[in-house]
Amino acid sequence: MINLIWLFLMVTGILYAGWQGRIEVVTQGAISAAEGAVILSFKLIGVMCLWLGIMKIAELAGIIRFFSRMLSPLICFLFPSVPKKHPAMGAIIMVLSANMLGLGNAVTPLGIKAMQELQSINREKEKASDAMCTLLALCTAGFTLVPATIIAIRSAAGSINPAEIVGATLIVSLGATISVIIADRLCRIYCQLRVRR
Repeated sequence: MINLIWLFLMVTGILYAGWQGRIEVVTQGAISAAEGAVILSFKLIGVMCLWLGIMKIAELAGIIRFFSRMLSPLICFLFPSVPKKHPAMGAIIMVLSANMLGLGNAVTPLGIKAMQELQSINREKEKASDAMCTLLALCTAGFTLVPATIIAIRSAAGSINPAEIVGATLIVSLGATISVIIADRLCRIYCQLRVRR
């Protein structure tokens, strides 16, 4: 569906520019946007490599295991159906840690791995389990302590103080995460009541 929306917007823009007799604006805009995207990508590579390297060092140094022990009561509360010693628990910790560090798209491979681990203990393979829904909701809310990707984008765009959004990001992402947890619990309770009827 999203592809159709993008196609509609592009075709409409090109037709309107042609109707106005300014089709060269579309060409210039496409070329300058592509050039800007490549330049921004190169500026972001360094920051993403830095944070991914830090995450790998943290994993090898045992910091992720430390986080796992610290967050274990909260994670067990949020994911009661996942056994404590199962690899899915470590994968969930990695996803949530990467989200907290604001790694953005770098979280995707970790999230896929966590979902695969959760699918391995899912009894109904055709439906998402409660744990899978909770993880997806938490990733969507994305509680962030350090919005590294946003800081990198602001820095690449020439911001004077790219880290000034940290406080606002922390408040908003915390509020979103709390709202998601409450909604997840309410949906579980509602589904359990419907099953009992």
